[in-house]
Amino acid sequence: MEKIYNVKIIVATHKKYEMPKDEIYFPLQVGAECNKSIDLGICKDNTGDNISYKNACFGTQTALYWAWKNLKADYIGLVHYRRHFLEKKVKDGKIIDSVITGKTLYSMLDEYKVFVPKKRHYYIENVYNHYSNTMNGGAEQLQILREIILENNPEYLNSFDFFMKKRSAYIFNMMILEKSLFNDYCSWLFPILFELEKRVDTSNYSDFDKRYMGRISERMFNVWLNKKISDGVIKREDIKELPYNEDVNWKRKINGFLRAKFMKEKYKKSF
Repeated sequence: MEKIYNVKIIVATHKKYEMPKDEIYFPLQVGAECNKSIDLGICKDNTGDNISYKNACFGTQTALYWAWKNLKADYIGLVHYRRHFLEKKVKDGKIIDSVITGKTLYSMLDEYKVFVPKKRHYYIENVYNHYSNTMNGGAEQLQILREIILENNPEYLNSFDFFMKKRSAYIFNMMILEKSLFNDYCSWLFPILFELEKRVDTSNYSDFDKRYMGRISERMFNVWLNKKISDGVIKREDIKELPYNEDVNWKRKINGFLRAKFMKEKYKKSF
């Protein structure tokens, strides 16, 4: 008999947005504790066990935390209101018509335990340099992050150092993980983030800069995943890379990247 899986993919949003109708998707209003006057008519991240009040710094990671503490499913995932995993090309800008469906995903669950977006490549610099060059306080954040790992999770230090020298990464905090792996990742990630929060001085950060926890988490997912692969907990054939849509002004993004690298101008907004 074919196994029936319970899959829940959080769709994190802070504004009204057309949500996928498929049963696997779970719309979640993030930052609800910070913006109590806004009611999108969906579940909020300030219910149950939550860190909604940290949303200004943690971004969509308040949704990840909420899912970890409050959802029960065989596979749990995270996407965003304007960025989804796709099963076909987007036509006429209708993203919702192209998102991956439960039917398609269910057919792959017996084969894969980890679903990630296709890798982003940084062709002319490594992960460490890219983050340090583009983000205000980036180098300091990574230095403190390494110190925390050395102190509390030294078995991950080699994975951290190895990844920082790479020129590609899974980013966007998008993933779908088998529940035991999801629990393992969140149990490892959030204590590190909470400690990092204590040590980074954000008093001179802009609102954009203060959302650094989400960006750090993008990098940390790769550190965790590489360690699990090296330990044999996850096999490379357990991982499925999926296409995704990307709402990016590439001309502005490339210009911002080059100005950060060669003119030392930090990013001031998302592109």
